Amino acid sequence: MTAVPVGAGGPGLARRATADPLFRLVAYALETAHERPPAAVWSAPYAFHLGSRGLVAAAGWPVAAAAAPRGDGLVRLSSLGHPADSCDLPLAPTGPAPAAPAWAVRPYAVLRALARAGFGSGGTDLHLQGSLTAAAGLATAEPADCAVALAVADVHTRADEEPDRERLAGLLARALPDGDDALRRAALFARPGEALTTSGGRRYVPFDPAASQERLVLLAVRGDPGERAAELARAVACARRAGALSAWPPGRRPGRSVLVLVPAARLSAVRAAVAEEFRGRGRPVPRFLNIAVAGAARREE
Repeated sequence: MTAVPVGAGGPGLARRATADPLFRLVAYALETAHERPPAAVWSAPYAFHLGSRGLVAAAGWPVAAAAAPRGDGLVRLSSLGHPADSCDLPLAPTGPAPAAPAWAVRPYAVLRALARAGFGSGGTDLHLQGSLTAAAGLATAEPADCAVALAVADVHTRADEEPDRERLAGLLARALPDGDDALRRAALFARPGEALTTSGGRRYVPFDPAASQERLVLLAVRGDPGERAAELARAVACARRAGALSAWPPGRRPGRSVLVLVPAARLSAVRAAVAEEFRGRGRPVPRFLNIAVAGAARREE
């Protein structure tokens, strides 16, 4: 036997005109790559740190995972982001992991951990896709961890129950200790218009720039990686001169982007000033991405 029957929740999403294009795409891609519809499609938001220590929030951009259970102990992984690197691997919950394409190593580690916990031990067909590229500078790994864990656990959870998010958070923290657990918790537990504190228990505080006539944007520089820190500093200084209120890195360490809080009335001026400064030096103009403070991972119906 190569597969087990799938439920009624996922099939049809690929062809539902009212569904979000990303979720239609991952459902269709799983059908195309593995010749069967998904049993579940889950999305998990990209997440970011705030300037204050211990506060995180979710962004209104998702990573999506489509999953269908198997019964032959095989894991089949695919992603439109890595079209030449789909792979079929034996599911080995313990012992050395089989060789896999670089992009698939982490999802496979999540599937192994889930199998040890009793989810998907028979194998899984999985398709994974994000809505942003690495150039945006938001961490993809943590929302992908959560989307995969929820999709696979959902297939093996009673139809009238949701997967236990606290249990999955602990499972992911143990399986992937090098990851950013705060970002994973934001992906699992965030609320729209609020920030989540990850120290001293789960608590929420208001964080809704739009309600205060402000805008939150992600500013990502392009070009030579060795020049990113200096170019980001120039971009932030320029944005502040044009009226930005604050800026901070979205991750635990500086990267290719910063989050910038701007009065709504000054957003166009800030974008224009940064673009003019970089264009005047013959440098690639940074990307700007609008960020809505979003809610947690969810099943896509």
